[in-house]
Amino acid sequence: MKLGLALGYWFADKPSGHAEAVRAAEDLGFDSVWTAEAYGSDCFTPLAWLGAETSTIRLGTAVCQLSARTPTATAMTALTLDHLSDGRMMLGLGASGPQVVEGWYGQPYRRPLARTREYVEVIRRILDRTEPLDFQGEFFHHPYDGTESTGLGKPLKSITHPLRADLPILLGAEGPKNVAQTAEIADGWLPIFLSPSTDATYRSYLDEGFARPGARRGWDDFEIPTMVTIVVDDDIERAADVVRMSLGFYIGGMGAKEVNFHADVFSRMGYEGDVHRIQELFLDGHKDEAIASVPLSLVEDVALVGPRDKVMGELEAWRETCITTLMVSGPPRHLEAIAEIVNG
Repeated sequence: MKLGLALGYWFADKPSGHAEAVRAAEDLGFDSVWTAEAYGSDCFTPLAWLGAETSTIRLGTAVCQLSARTPTATAMTALTLDHLSDGRMMLGLGASGPQVVEGWYGQPYRRPLARTREYVEVIRRILDRTEPLDFQGEFFHHPYDGTESTGLGKPLKSITHPLRADLPILLGAEGPKNVAQTAEIADGWLPIFLSPSTDATYRSYLDEGFARPGARRGWDDFEIPTMVTIVVDDDIERAADVVRMSLGFYIGGMGAKEVNFHADVFSRMGYEGDVHRIQELFLDGHKDEAIASVPLSLVEDVALVGPRDKVMGELEAWRETCITTLMVSGPPRHLEAIAEIVNG
């Protein structure tokens, strides 16, 4: 199992210590570092900045939001970073949800699976660069041929030759259909809150995608980097509190009550009653109570918390899952401890 460093997205201010953490991760033999975006900081600028500080660690977005950029703009950024990093770039994409897409990006949120399929296809054609980009889909039109077209657009090739036509594209996906499509069209999957208890279920979704005609990859060459919070502390509840903060926010605050894909993940895991209670409390303004009400069993399903021996013992179940890279976070000293635990 490889190790990856998850930096996430910024909150109110620029985070401190990221450069030191990335350098430490590279020195410890971590395979990759990942940045993210929500509706504040972007994912590419920090990745480029940190990529200049490193030489071997792979650079990934987990995830770049589709609605933030046209597929051509995303392809341009990815191929540029791939050149600058000598082939270390991995492009993680995600459709996000209606609250962000319509509220922040001002775009309609419809048929996200079909839109994702087209988005990936446009990027692959740009990176392949065997012919000018000529794509007329439901969502994307190159050249543009709408009612306001001047009629002067023409198919174009990227002026810059991509370093790799097969630059890895990974997709963030949560629902059964989305996960299956990811296995069909992508080079990897970026799950959220995968756990040993849900591994068999997700494997069945992936198997469905791998079996489709024209699927790009299979189990032998498909990447699955997954964020798993690890908190070593003799006090299990205190360790769990570190994770509860994030889980409470994702369940209660990341999405509308009517459509929250993160909350749906936990409902499918059997925590529907807890999810409903957390959402009600969070949306009513009782955030602290919502976070505190995340049950320990839910925390232990998706994270490794507690004394060192407990964490090491439970880690064996994670090694048996489909995960290929364990994504973790924290300062250098914490990364050293995790590397020791994982690598033995």
